[in-house]
This record gives sequence, C-alpha cells and structure tokens, in this order.
Amino acid sequence: MTAGEKAKAKTEQAKGKAKEAAGSAVGNDRTAAEGQVEKSTGDAREAKEKAKDAFKH
Repeated sequence: MTAGEKAKAKTEQAKGKAKEAAGSAVGNDRTAAEGQVEKSTGDAREAKEKAKDAFKH
C-alpha cells in the first residue's frame, strides 16, 4: 500500500467518522449519512490497497 493512498484512506475514514458523529449528535440525518459514505469510501480504498499488496508479495 503506498503511503499516500494509505494516508488518504485513513483521512477519509476519520473525516467520515467525525462527520457521522456530528450529524448524529445534532440530529442531522443528511450529515450523518454523508459521513457514513465518506467512511465507507475510505474503507473501500483501504481494502483495495491491501488487496493490491497481497498480490505483490
């Protein structure tokens, strides 16, 4: 996993988790859903990079 892609995935996950928590805290379902999508995008990016690493070794 390249360092840049790994950092991007972790950043997306963290931002998504924070946005989801903030949306839930204030009762804003749209913000919570957007955060969930960002977190999922980060999870998918991380999984893709891990799969690429598995085939390299």
